[in-house]
Amino acid sequence: MSYEMVSAYTLLVGQTDGEPTVSVHTTADDAWRTLDREVRERCGMRPRPRRRADADAIARLANAWRAGDPESRYWNVTTHRLPIPVPEIARRPVQVEPTPSLVRATSRWIFG
Repeated sequence: MSYEMVSAYTLLVGQTDGEPTVSVHTTADDAWRTLDREVRERCGMRPRPRRRADADAIARLANAWRAGDPESRYWNVTTHRLPIPVPEIARRPVQVEPTPSLVRATSRWIFG
């Protein structure tokens, strides 16, 4: 069985006086977009128009939100590389022939 590396992104946003928001994303763009949405909700800002997420701009926004209370606010986007087992499929079938030393013409049952 072979392995393929898959990327996953976790997002953690929170404050010490409440439950953190933790989410897992399949793309970096989705993780950054979710961080932008979370920070905007917490600040009472209007949602950002749908377009490609700019990680640098979102990080600046999140850092500005955190700077308002740096002792209790936090955020983190982390990349993970996960090995996923991939079965070998669609291979050409191989004929398996028994080894002559393992084949017996007769068999004996011993009860006793």
